[in-house]
Amino acid sequence: MTVIDNDPRPLFVRALDQTQQLVTTTDPEHLALPTPCDEYDVRTLLGHLVSVVARINLALNGGDPLTIPVIATDVDDVPTAWKVRRAALDETLTDDAVLGRICKLPWGTLPGAAAIAGYTGELTTHSWDLAKATGRVNELDDDLATQVLPMVRQFIPADQRGGHVPFGAVVPVADDASPYDQLAAWQGRQP
Repeated sequence: MTVIDNDPRPLFVRALDQTQQLVTTTDPEHLALPTPCDEYDVRTLLGHLVSVVARINLALNGGDPLTIPVIATDVDDVPTAWKVRRAALDETLTDDAVLGRICKLPWGTLPGAAAIAGYTGELTTHSWDLAKATGRVNELDDDLATQVLPMVRQFIPADQRGGHVPFGAVVPVADDASPYDQLAAWQGRQP
């Protein structure tokens, strides 16, 4: 992978690395725990993350990510499934052409660079969901959230939530709240 000015891939790889660390070290005893993402417990969140990796890879290769379920329910070994799908995605990311390739996404049709940025926000937020649910918030990369927060604020409007914008109302937090608390609150989660 060649690093290009304003290339979203390095930040995306950091989000993937953080997510992988959490996914592959989640204790099976935590699978039934609730997460801050109301519709998911830890088990379904892990299934969603396995699907997200496959979806972004398919989208970046010109396919339709909507052909992959939102939650992978047919995976017995989540850490192995994650690593296999991550390896395929890493290979896709080595091609600089991916940045300009038009991708069909669940939320619109965008160039690959914008798709990667959007998924960076999703992975960073879901990493927080998983860390919060399993008591591992101290393992998160605060600098990653600091860099992702402005992108998320740009792409997810503060108003018109619900329906097409599947987020709850912005939750007020102190100006000096941690970067992850601010990121979660912007997306309607209670930090």
